[in-house]
Amino acid sequence: MSLFQHAVFFTSVADWRDLPTPEGEEIAFAGRSNAGKSSAINALAKRKRLAFISKLPGRTQQINFFSLGNGRYLVDLPGYGYAKVPVTIRQHWETLLSKYLQTRKKLRGLVLIMDARHPITTLDKQMLDWFLPTGKPVHILLSKADKLNKQQANNSLHHVTETLSLCHHQCTVQLFSSVSKIGLDEAEAAIAAWFGPSLAAVSKIKNPRLKGSKPGVKRLK
Repeated sequence: MSLFQHAVFFTSVADWRDLPTPEGEEIAFAGRSNAGKSSAINALAKRKRLAFISKLPGRTQQINFFSLGNGRYLVDLPGYGYAKVPVTIRQHWETLLSKYLQTRKKLRGLVLIMDARHPITTLDKQMLDWFLPTGKPVHILLSKADKLNKQQANNSLHHVTETLSLCHHQCTVQLFSSVSKIGLDEAEAAIAAWFGPSLAAVSKIKNPRLKGSKPGVKRLK
């Protein structure tokens, strides 16, 4: 059984002082509004509505915590880049998110979701700039890969790895689809490993490198 199948909603917060106490371990999920972040969490947890999916971008305006048990949490961060969110709210979230990403000691890594059809936006780069100075790992899910053919998907993967290879060495990148389950096992393996090798082994997940048309993970060197 996957570690993530134990996920249950824990709490939502909108202010730094309301964050849970700093014991335990967290892995955060971030991405542009409508990039498929909530769908990715639901796919990992094998649930349909663990994380709320809205057809209206920008609706997630709180930090949502999901407990995996034993002091481990998945953290769903508000989607960024939705223009219709009021400026004051955007500024508040930018301040809160940058502080969370840069100073949260229990945070073990960041899962960054990008739409495979439109990856590496300016705001995606800003998110990486906020987080990478911490020295913690980033795993990028190129979501909605099912909407591309094999060549297009591999071109997107190659584009992202080449773009980030010069200065973002803490990243791994893979194709992903919450609909067709492309790359689901690889994503589970990469994320579970941040909680420790024993949990990755319990998940019984393989983590192959990209070969041919098979989904996989590319590590930037």
